[in-house]
Amino acid sequence: MPKLLEVKNLKTQFFTQDGVVHAVNGISYTVDAGETVAIVGESGSGKSVGVMSLIRLIPQPPGKIVDGEVWFDGQNLLRLSEDELRDIRGNRIAMIFQDPMTSLNPVLTIGRQITEALELHRNMNREQARKRAIQLLEMVGIPGAASRLDDYPHQFSGGMRQRVMIAMGLSCDPQLLIADEPTTALDVTIQAQIVDLVRRLQDELGMAIVWITHDLGVVAGMADRVLVMYAGFIVEEAGVDDIYARPRHPYTLGLLRSIPRLDLGRQKRLVPIDGLPPDLLEPPSHCPFAPRCAFAIDKCTQENPLLEEVGPNHKAACWVDISDVKIHVSAAEVTAE
Repeated sequence: MPKLLEVKNLKTQFFTQDGVVHAVNGISYTVDAGETVAIVGESGSGKSVGVMSLIRLIPQPPGKIVDGEVWFDGQNLLRLSEDELRDIRGNRIAMIFQDPMTSLNPVLTIGRQITEALELHRNMNREQARKRAIQLLEMVGIPGAASRLDDYPHQFSGGMRQRVMIAMGLSCDPQLLIADEPTTALDVTIQAQIVDLVRRLQDELGMAIVWITHDLGVVAGMADRVLVMYAGFIVEEAGVDDIYARPRHPYTLGLLRSIPRLDLGRQKRLVPIDGLPPDLLEPPSHCPFAPRCAFAIDKCTQENPLLEEVGPNHKAACWVDISDVKIHVSAAEVTAE
């Protein structure tokens, strides 16, 4: 069965006055129809640049996709013309951004921003598009949807603006929804509401989701599979339960140990990951995590490991076997918190 999305050896760089920033360094992964894949990692790990590259939203210059292929439903998106890509972007592939206040146009009404895509991609007239926009706002839980179409972004709260962004993303019934840290700027209660909303809409519409986040607590409640990124590389890939129960990369282990655990009270202290992320101006000739890794051996400072199978449907890029390290956490426990 063909994959909905297949990314092969994607490399993205930024050419700056200080040198070439190696933001994404040859990542490969797939997404099945209806599947939720989470991409996690700290700021600067290449998560957002990686997904922005999929639909060519990287500013060029200074950015450039220097290698790779992105196959979506049988088409290589990196080889399409701008007109061909425009038919897919916002239509069959939709994206929700991190900060809705900077993503929404402040001088256009919410209604106009939703109806624009419907008129462009679905050939609806103004009246048809407005009716559909009301349905979409009702679907994402905005009260009094019909009366709010003519409001502007600043008249909505942060959580409601994010719901509007989701409505815009879903307006053309996309096959793939890319969500780039959509809950980061929201408080915990609103975060949970947005996650529940997206999960419910996915069940209703059957779309696939790529969810970008640094919050492993969010991942536990919605992902089928998890990709862990560090310094522009995918360092681990596994099903969500395996990632929590049996992490095979020290960086993943460090992320899990930094999750607050209310159920253990004072017995559980957060363990920080010492050190700083590497300078991406210099492509690493060794494991990029080695300087921060408590398990590092000599080989780690000499050669960068490939992402290889370490178990059933489980890959890791590490020279050391950390499978015996106990972390006592499961996806169910994190979700419950």
